[in-house]
Amino acid sequence: MFEKVLIANRGEIALRVQRACRELGVKSVVIYSEADRDAKYVKLADEAVCIGPARSAQSYLNIPSIIAACEITNAQAVHPGFGFLSENAEFARRVEESGFVFIGPRPDAIATMGDKVKAKEAMIKAGVPVVPGSDGELPYDNKEVIKIAKKVGYPVIIKAVAGGGGRGMRVVHEESELINALEITRSEAEAGFGNPAVYMERYLTLPRHIEIQVLADEYGNVIYLGERDCSMQRRHQKVIEEAPAPGITEEARRKIGEACVAACKLIRYRGAGTFEFLYENGEFFFIEMNTRVQVEHTITEMITGIDIVKEQLYIASGEKLRYTQADVKLKGHAIQCRINAEDPYTFVPSPGKIEGCHFAGGNGVRVDSHVYAGYSVPPYYDSMIAKLIAHAENRSHAINKMLGALKESSFIGIKTNIPLHQEMLQEHGFVEGEQSIHYLENYLKQRSR
Repeated sequence: MFEKVLIANRGEIALRVQRACRELGVKSVVIYSEADRDAKYVKLADEAVCIGPARSAQSYLNIPSIIAACEITNAQAVHPGFGFLSENAEFARRVEESGFVFIGPRPDAIATMGDKVKAKEAMIKAGVPVVPGSDGELPYDNKEVIKIAKKVGYPVIIKAVAGGGGRGMRVVHEESELINALEITRSEAEAGFGNPAVYMERYLTLPRHIEIQVLADEYGNVIYLGERDCSMQRRHQKVIEEAPAPGITEEARRKIGEACVAACKLIRYRGAGTFEFLYENGEFFFIEMNTRVQVEHTITEMITGIDIVKEQLYIASGEKLRYTQADVKLKGHAIQCRINAEDPYTFVPSPGKIEGCHFAGGNGVRVDSHVYAGYSVPPYYDSMIAKLIAHAENRSHAINKMLGALKESSFIGIKTNIPLHQEMLQEHGFVEGEQSIHYLENYLKQRSR
């Protein structure tokens, strides 16, 4: 096991990794921007290094500064958390070339799965079901694009090859809209990702967002840890997640899980990762793989009892997987609500000083948060300030437990989206497990009328 790990991230995930390190007797080094100087994890770290101003480009995305922080603190490995550089193949390569261990997949695996076309090709080869679409990048011949769209079948969605986070995509319902949408998406892709390449897929009308969590070691051992339902989204950003997904049978779980295991072996995957699918009418369709720990890893930990971040550290240090597939038993149901510093009705960010706060507690309630009374939420980063997780013996009990936990939680001085969570957890469609990826957006449109 490593003696010292540098955490190349901020917020609650920095604290989460720090806790895992502490449990394993590993010293933690945190990097921070000038805006995060007073963060809890900075105060708790064995060592802390300021790497630049508030702007991410000058701090959390500054690869030379992060490498330098590793060098001056004699850290042995880098944990990238999620977001920022966590899925940047160049960052992983630079870390390893500089003589440190990247706690994540190999750079080539990150590059393959980060390229949506290459990822889709790899999944087809591994037998993972994919959404019908173009055979790779769309050509620049408009007539050919029209032919491809007819073959795929409308509505279609055009996506940036290098896209992510819900950006660089456009839905097209009929042929007359196609070429204009294609040109706009290419321009957005070039501006946002430095790559104008796009591809096309059939647009599923009412799918759910289902994802499979995997762990893989250096030696070809791979397991899957069940699935999560992340359908409750706003602008392609997840709001509420739960595990296991309502209505997924044990047979369906096993079949798709084994396909994900086969894909990991094919690309020689290492570490924690998540396969994301659209699920409609009993069928799974691969959309992308996240080559990092995810925000919602917590609910999988709750139903399996497996600490995913600790396993990342074990795997990166060269140990074999400590679990077999037979060891993975799903117990109960878990729900996570992302608590954001934002107006629950307009969704305008609400940075500022937290004058007071109180977090829920009790059996089966977990809070992952880096904030405290007196902490000032900076305006420069993602607005998530906490993750509230409830675990119970079944879904209805988990919903009730979460409602109680939300009622107990309070923040003074800033606005949060807690009222939205309270609404959604009592909404008939969600209670009955009928949500799709469009459910929350449609609900919000009705609410605003």
